[in-house]
Amino acid sequence: MTDAAAPPPRPAHPGLPAPPPLGACALPPGTYAGSVVLVTGGGSGLGKAMAAEFARLGADLMIVGRSADRLRAAERELARLGGRVACAVCDIREPERIAEVFDAAEATLGLPAVLVNNAAANFPSPAEDLSPNAWRAVLDITLTGTWFMTREFARRHLAAGTPGSVVSIGASYAWTGGPGHAHSAAAKAGVRNLVETLAVEWGPYGIQVNGLVPGLMPHPDLPESIRASLGRAEDSGELPLRQPALRVGLPRELGWAATFLSSPYARFISGHTLVVDGANWQRRALVAPPVSSVREQLGRGPFGA
Repeated sequence: MTDAAAPPPRPAHPGLPAPPPLGACALPPGTYAGSVVLVTGGGSGLGKAMAAEFARLGADLMIVGRSADRLRAAERELARLGGRVACAVCDIREPERIAEVFDAAEATLGLPAVLVNNAAANFPSPAEDLSPNAWRAVLDITLTGTWFMTREFARRHLAAGTPGSVVSIGASYAWTGGPGHAHSAAAKAGVRNLVETLAVEWGPYGIQVNGLVPGLMPHPDLPESIRASLGRAEDSGELPLRQPALRVGLPRELGWAATFLSSPYARFISGHTLVVDGANWQRRALVAPPVSSVREQLGRGPFGA
């Protein structure tokens, strides 16, 4: 084996410990018994992982997404965890369809007590290459769709006089900026601001609003554009070495955080965005690496060539 093919050396540090096994629960059994949880983008990836943790704690689920096939497969998988599961195809950019989904959830399961805004859109691109349609699509799904879902949830609880909890999935570049992801970073900054604004506005009515930011948590449903941006680091085993934790996150760790933020044990937490990434977003090097443009990092030629 040549040096080039050898695996990267492992630092002589333990990193953050591995989490408990899949199926372990961070809260008492039955914490969500009798509660309905609605998860957008719940048919795959991190959305499905979060839905599974709510189901393990007794919740009934309404999972929402744009792919009927994925939703049906997820419905069968999640139903094995014990609770009732329903699914609905929905483009969250359409407020009328969102109202229909809530109507269906209430008729089938009951008014959702928890809303998890997980659905989003993203792909890496130099900012100058973004078309108007690309910009609008990401902003409309990630920010406007999150707002439409949250507004519908809140209006129903305000009318019923019942408490509720919203968890919106964010991104750390809402604070730092996101070169190569200008559209998504702008949208996620808006999501973070909605968390902080609505928590104050709706707190008097018993509605919590929090944010949750996942770190690097590889899973089989990652979009190809995102997986490609990880480069050879994933195949070579270098990916964990690029994290302060010396490991990547596991989807269930995001699920445990979501179930806690929405639980009776977190009622005094509102307007907060919790980052679950092993401190990766706060990492800084003593000596900054050389700067390369986003175009170079994505392997694109000069603009307009």
